[in-house]
Amino acid sequence: MANIPSQSVHRKTLAIKRNDAEPLTREDIQYDLLNHIFNDDHAVFTDPYSTLNNETHTAKVTFRDLYVNALVNSPRSSKVLREKIVDTPQFGTDFAMISLLANVGRINTTMAFFPEMRTALRTYHPVPSLQKTDGNLQDAPRIKNALKACLLKDESKGAPSTPMDVVLKRDSGHVPSTSVVNLVFVLSNHALTVARDHFDSNLDFLDLFLPIDVPSEARSQAFLWLCFHYLEPSSIPNPFADDYSRRNPRKAPALLRRTGDGGEPENVDTAEERAWGEKMAEQRRNFVRKTNEELLHPSADSASTPPPEKKGKERTSGRTKGSNPKPAELERQALSRRVIAGEKIPRCDSRPPKETLSHKSSQQKINRDVKQKHTPVDGNPHHTLFDSSGKAMGLRQPIGRPGIQYSVMPPTPERTMLEHAWHIVTTTDPLMDSDDEIADEHVRLDYTRRLQTLNRLRGKSPTPDIELPTSLQPDSNAMEQDPSPWGQT
Repeated sequence: MANIPSQSVHRKTLAIKRNDAEPLTREDIQYDLLNHIFNDDHAVFTDPYSTLNNETHTAKVTFRDLYVNALVNSPRSSKVLREKIVDTPQFGTDFAMISLLANVGRINTTMAFFPEMRTALRTYHPVPSLQKTDGNLQDAPRIKNALKACLLKDESKGAPSTPMDVVLKRDSGHVPSTSVVNLVFVLSNHALTVARDHFDSNLDFLDLFLPIDVPSEARSQAFLWLCFHYLEPSSIPNPFADDYSRRNPRKAPALLRRTGDGGEPENVDTAEERAWGEKMAEQRRNFVRKTNEELLHPSADSASTPPPEKKGKERTSGRTKGSNPKPAELERQALSRRVIAGEKIPRCDSRPPKETLSHKSSQQKINRDVKQKHTPVDGNPHHTLFDSSGKAMGLRQPIGRPGIQYSVMPPTPERTMLEHAWHIVTTTDPLMDSDDEIADEHVRLDYTRRLQTLNRLRGKSPTPDIELPTSLQPDSNAMEQDPSPWGQT
């Protein structure tokens, strides 16, 4: 068998990487492969749910209906999304295609598919071949969370996580052995094991979704063969087998590479799709430009108009409801969007003006300049305020009224990288408010530490020597004068 590429190499090159507003072409998503998979008419898969046609569970359905129904029954799919999938079959197919790409890791969690997306942590990408209806493809984090919840009823305490686990469950009589979405996760996470057991070429499972010189139809047949092999009983002949796989048990259909002229070209965008992609890219750029202008130069009408009352729960990202964001926060948000839009940001002095005092520094100045004392005069206690030189200011505090005390809030302690990672995991909900993610000082410090670590490791061997801080490094002059670490005895 030929050498199989390492799993780590795939993980680095699998996800599609594009700039903000750049369309995803048919070549990027391998549209013809997806089209062959979801338009296959073999109704041979056992649906664990009530089918889309209102048939009872355990009915035999096509792969398209099996996968779409799994998304519909995901607890994390919104009601609006479920209704749209059921009411508009074309949107259901398009959404299932983009979900399968997220299922195998081809679409990462930084992508979004609607141009009015505001968060600086996502990039917008039109997908002309999959956005021919008025449905919203949402963003990758919501899709990924819906996929992770696609489990069978008996898998609430744990689903099969390896190909062997799936086979053992299948052979014990569970049909289907797991959900089709979880199966794709398992095959993706163990792509090399799948290649060793079922492929005779130097390709693995993840290669099926990459632009390679194997026809889309052959790759789709191998994918469907794997799904049937792991989901359905081994006693039933695999309907996706070819002559090669029938002669060689447990082997997937042959993945033969193109020869000669390669036949008819695949994954070719139509003129309408290219025009629509450019239109949406321009719409995105205009939206980002307008948003930046509104953040940096808010109009008088928008500043004087009170915010509308909202019902239900709302995340405020640490700000009081109804309060306007600070100018520094507005500038930071605008800067993030300018970076995403590809604009060059001029360097400027980030130090604050000397005359400007923040709220905290004002409190500290008051505490330094004002002293508070109790001094009895004529037998009546009163409070006398002193300035920084010790001279009484002549202000009297009435009896029975407590004296004014100024206190300064202690600074928030810095988090370690582990503490910050735990904070993000426990406080961030990727299903809500992805358009309002505000970075704070802790996020800036975490990115700074990561960058410093990468700069230290860059160009070094995989196991670099430990670098002592400057304060702990020995003095070269002292070492020349006294070569003995213990000095002269």
